[in-house]
Amino acid sequence: MKKNSNMIFGMIVTVLALGLISLLVILSDTKSEPTATTTKKLVDVEGQPVLGEADAPVTIVEFGDFKCPACKVWGEEVFPQLVKDYVDTGKVKFSYVNVLIHGEESQMAGLAAESVLKNSPEQYWEFHKALFESQPDEETEWITLEKIKEITDSIPGIVATKVEREINEEKGNDELERDANLVEKHNINRTPTIVINGIKINDPLNYDVIAKIIEKELEEEKSS
Repeated sequence: MKKNSNMIFGMIVTVLALGLISLLVILSDTKSEPTATTTKKLVDVEGQPVLGEADAPVTIVEFGDFKCPACKVWGEEVFPQLVKDYVDTGKVKFSYVNVLIHGEESQMAGLAAESVLKNSPEQYWEFHKALFESQPDEETEWITLEKIKEITDSIPGIVATKVEREINEEKGNDELERDANLVEKHNINRTPTIVINGIKINDPLNYDVIAKIIEKELEEEKSS
């Protein structure tokens, strides 16, 4: 009898231990960071550069900084696939909002981008890409008037002297202030931050998560 009692006691301890482990796993999963916010807060993209069809059912906004290394990685590894799968197919329109995290260099890049957008809108995305491609691998000061002039000189349709003049005159400050208001309104505290139809993504480099949310938004649009 004593042997049987010991066996029963051992079985009870084992079951309790397994139950405790399962509970800990469930609690751990509950506390893990979700892939995206659960509430929608749409971003007003009026006046912002937009790539894709104006009436596309899904709007994606990147809050980025031209001097941000992670933004460059996103632009090289995620953005091209996004354009191929969803922008070029008319399902998504993409917009960009300047976030001036890195001080004077970020502001200079933002002023240059706003000048190109205003005066040469058809060349904006080419300039956008070229500026990110010019970002060096090492952390250093690199956004200068000379570098911007080098880029604008290389793109037909952009008047480099006009861009330089508008940077010096800070003519794009009103547009950058508009961007700053969006950054504050949407509580943006890191770059890049990707927002899909108002849904903020926690892991912007995970393309599978981005695609999954886009597909969900497309399905909801069809059923509405």
